[in-house]
Amino acid sequence: MRYFTKRRSRIAKRPYGEQAFTDEDPVNGVANLFDVGLVFIVGLILTLFSAYRLQDMFSETSKFTIMKQAADGQLEIISKEGKKISAVKVTRQTAQGQGIRLGMAYRLEDGTMVYVPEK
Repeated sequence: MRYFTKRRSRIAKRPYGEQAFTDEDPVNGVANLFDVGLVFIVGLILTLFSAYRLQDMFSETSKFTIMKQAADGQLEIISKEGKKISAVKVTRQTAQGQGIRLGMAYRLEDGTMVYVPEK
């Protein structure tokens, strides 16, 4: 019982202008929502990097080539060797020329492509 009387006296002796613990600023919740949004965005970026396996793009030892086709049908070839990344847009003029047949490509039922070289 003695504890409660001491507590009441501390609350009553608070200086003018100091708010009680029960009176909170309503803007504090907005700051917390901003923090939650930042955590969500970082998590989404990390998930997309792992889903599309983009970690290799930041590795210094990896080599890869990506072929991307735009909606208008134009191809873009992005290749990476070490720290050097190059992007080449393929047009009809750059794709013309004479050549020899190297093999056959097959599209499987699941959508993957298989290249079979000729012997």
